[in-house]
Amino acid sequence: MEYELIDTGVFDQDRYFDVFVEYAKQSSEDILIQITVANRGPEQAVLHLLPTLWFRNTWSWQDHLAKPLLEQIAGTDGSVTIAASHADLGVRYLYAQSTARLLFTENETNHERLFGSSNRSPYVKDGINDYLIYGQSEKVNPNNVGTKASSYYLLEIPGGESRVVQLRLTSVAPKDFGEGGAFGAAFNQAIEIRRNEADEFYQSITPDSVGEDQARVMRQALAGMLWSKQYYGYNVDEWAAGHSGPSYAGRNSEWIHMMNQEIISMPDKWEYPWYAAWDLAFHALTFSMVDPEFAKQQLGLVLRDDYLHPSGQVPAYEWNFGDVNPPVHAWASRFVYEVAKQSSGQADVGFLEQIFQKLSLNFTWWVNRKDLRGKNIFGGGFLGLDNIGVFDRSAPLPTGGYLEQADGTAWMAFYCQCMLQMAIELAIQNPSYEDMVVKFAKHFAWIALAMENIGAEQQGMWDEEDGFFYDVLRLPDGTATPLKLRSLVGLLPLCAATVFGGELRKSLPHIAEELTTFFQNHPKLSRSVSLETLFKDGANGTRLMGLMDEKKIRRVLSRMLDESEFLGQHGIRSISRHYLDHQYVFRAGGQEYRVQYVPAESDTGMFGGNSNWRGPVWMPINVMLIRALLNLYQYYGDDFRVECPTGSGKLMNLFEVSQEIANRLIRTFTRDANGRRPVYGGTEKFQSDPHWRDYILFYEFFHGDNGAGIGASHQTGWTGTVANLIQLFGRFKAADILATGLINAGSSKDTAVLTNAATALDHAEALKSVSASEPG
Repeated sequence: MEYELIDTGVFDQDRYFDVFVEYAKQSSEDILIQITVANRGPEQAVLHLLPTLWFRNTWSWQDHLAKPLLEQIAGTDGSVTIAASHADLGVRYLYAQSTARLLFTENETNHERLFGSSNRSPYVKDGINDYLIYGQSEKVNPNNVGTKASSYYLLEIPGGESRVVQLRLTSVAPKDFGEGGAFGAAFNQAIEIRRNEADEFYQSITPDSVGEDQARVMRQALAGMLWSKQYYGYNVDEWAAGHSGPSYAGRNSEWIHMMNQEIISMPDKWEYPWYAAWDLAFHALTFSMVDPEFAKQQLGLVLRDDYLHPSGQVPAYEWNFGDVNPPVHAWASRFVYEVAKQSSGQADVGFLEQIFQKLSLNFTWWVNRKDLRGKNIFGGGFLGLDNIGVFDRSAPLPTGGYLEQADGTAWMAFYCQCMLQMAIELAIQNPSYEDMVVKFAKHFAWIALAMENIGAEQQGMWDEEDGFFYDVLRLPDGTATPLKLRSLVGLLPLCAATVFGGELRKSLPHIAEELTTFFQNHPKLSRSVSLETLFKDGANGTRLMGLMDEKKIRRVLSRMLDESEFLGQHGIRSISRHYLDHQYVFRAGGQEYRVQYVPAESDTGMFGGNSNWRGPVWMPINVMLIRALLNLYQYYGDDFRVECPTGSGKLMNLFEVSQEIANRLIRTFTRDANGRRPVYGGTEKFQSDPHWRDYILFYEFFHGDNGAGIGASHQTGWTGTVANLIQLFGRFKAADILATGLINAGSSKDTAVLTNAATALDHAEALKSVSASEPG
């Protein structure tokens, strides 16, 4: 495990301060700020508290921009006041209680200290630090003006006690405050009102069946998402020119069109304060629970012309926009579209249409760039899974040749399904989209056939002996070898499973007839076992688009649900645990390449060595697998049962399997029978201290055996999707399905709601209406 701050022992004697900061809006331009400082130690101690206001420095490198100003002015009764003036934004005021001393400097780089050159001003951005730490009073401006200012409080707090500091950032000028000024009873009342409103809001979206501890996890997951929104500014052309001039040919040099300057959801505001495209798609799922409009805006953001590459590629992330992330944007967009439609009662067809058009460009980029032989078999490199494979999939292979990737091909099959769903929705309202329905249906069929059997080479990705999918290494001489390493690469074809409820046959019968003719004209497609469920009705007349027949599904699930392989106590592992004691060895070119199951931190330098898909549990892929199981359940119904766990003799339908996996993921964060949270492993402070144990951290990934959090500790981002799982399975129980006949009844109102919502996880809000409309 990584060495963390708490491992130093600095907190062992409880000699520390807890600092709680609360923001409450009195109005859209009036923000109340309350800071509560608690001395957790046994003795009186001093804390220097410096709430700070500053302007982002744009004036020093953009000469046309006027320099803004912070200055002390006369305040209201009982306050000291900073006036913040900006040419475009106008004037705002920061009021601080009168016990504060105001310290001013400039938000300017200290060139003398960093580069040995002279400063434009004696007051630079570390001036407040130098005043406080070194007693250098000349480092702050005695005239109380600048572009960076702190309201300085020297707090002496007895052991075990707290002190409260209040501030107010507002457009209200001092003369416009009534009796009591900026603070007083009205301030405290507003804080309390907003706190109660927040409690009521989270209660309203939390199912009644969810217990107190799960509700706490759900709320904090959502709070972490809201906290991780941040301004992100990056003009690639300007940045490149500043680093190497106009001839710059380094990182991101092919993305000079990009100009990012928006509020964006970050993977982790602490450690990864930049966006990542496929992370952002998962963020949108969770944001849709509290702010569907922001979720839609975020999904559209990376598809705008100043983000999307002219070739159609979606930017991956700051470190290399040209890396390739899994294409999950279409699924997330339709998810958010459906949730917003359910919550508002109106379909935002304009959003769906705009997203669809941009994603069509991206889909074409995938087809042109990542299907090397034009045979509907896709690569893509590491595809977000970093070091999961035998080789670094983002680099040239040491053997030469290239990989035909089971995960890349499965992602593209899934992409087709999601684009087809959107095309049907749009074509029902606008016939000009009918051709796109046909396009994506056909493309999926060819991909499904290719995964079964790659042309004359007879080397498919499915291994009949093992009952699993593998990447195929295609060597320069044309020969092919499967890389028979059991990992998420072989489970992802399961994710390409989407149920259709008859919309095409009912609303666009002429398109259904055209597709029927297409399959009749290509007998090998109609004979494909993977495509059987396209022609055969399942529960309630549903049809299934998938890459496996029932036999293959059972074989893959027998691996996935085996606790000695993928099924851990806290979710599906990224590589089979079989390789803990039995390393996978691949020999090529006189060398051996070894892969071992590693449940926690990476033990390889591959892909930078700072990520690990060789054992731990990752929330986003688990969410995708749960979605697939719910879709398969809607098609196969209650009669399709498998052992879960494998070998236990306990049979479950696929809804129950999905619920079992979800429960294992959720239990990572909730207290067990001994009051301990697996996410905190053996860190006793987090487990037992009442000031620590109920504050949840949502880590980047989780120990494959015990669920302890690993990696970035504030990566609420895609790990925040645990909130979706808590809400979904809190509202939607197997008993509800059986009692109301959602799968087998055929014509009830509840059945129509479910079948129209093509996937259970895709439409959590639809399911809310199912369970609430006619209980029993």
